[in-house]
Amino acid sequence: MNKCLSLIKEFTGHQHGKLMPSGDSAVYTAMHIAKKKYPKGFFLIPEEGGWFSYEKFPKMFGFEIVRIKTNKGVIDVEDLQKNINKASGFIYQNPGGYYAKQFAKQIYDICKDKCLCIMDISGSIGDKELCNGDYADATICSFGRWKAINLRYGGVITSNFDLRSYNDFLRMFKTRFDYEELFNKLSNAGNRLKKLYEICNKVKNDLSDMEIASRNEKSLVVVVKFRTEKEKEKIINYCEQHNYEYVECPKYIRLNDRAISIEIKRLEVE
Repeated sequence: MNKCLSLIKEFTGHQHGKLMPSGDSAVYTAMHIAKKKYPKGFFLIPEEGGWFSYEKFPKMFGFEIVRIKTNKGVIDVEDLQKNINKASGFIYQNPGGYYAKQFAKQIYDICKDKCLCIMDISGSIGDKELCNGDYADATICSFGRWKAINLRYGGVITSNFDLRSYNDFLRMFKTRFDYEELFNKLSNAGNRLKKLYEICNKVKNDLSDMEIASRNEKSLVVVVKFRTEKEKEKIINYCEQHNYEYVECPKYIRLNDRAISIEIKRLEVE
């Protein structure tokens, strides 16, 4: 366990970490901490490019949800600034929806000492550029089936403050990790991400005549917008020819617009 946490702390730059039974339990814990540290009435989430529990869990703590504007998954920092003073916490993915690189430093500068800034690194752990704990009070990560660490079980929360003061809450979450397998997955995280980035880049090149969200950024999915049924059919045919799974948007966890998200992160790449 200690070797695993040491690697995770190295990835995030945070001094404290706690392995969790799932990514959702890490999200839930982060929101509990936000409520304790900044007892305000609102919780901020992105209007797209997030995760299902972002919408569900704040209500369990009595928060009113405020949705921060985005542009193809990228956080609108001006809208974040307008809403920050009433917030207990803000949670977002980097990259948003697994495709949109965020302005992490600007986001943290806005949130710092006003609310808990929580960065979801489920799609970037192992990438020092995107997974940078210098720009978050806490990071959360899922090790689920289609994540960067595709262990199919567990998650983690890290912080730049001592998590032990929340032990009464954290002890509710019991884990059952195969630590050797987790360590191997963590050790290979950079290589796996690199391979997924390369496949995504090939897809973007193959579909160079289409409108692709965050075309020039690192991503684990490729979100291709369409205007007509003919364009939609072209994208789906491409996916079927290459055995790529896909999801159709609008979809909160990707893009709130007409698009096909090509789910490269689901490939069994190691």
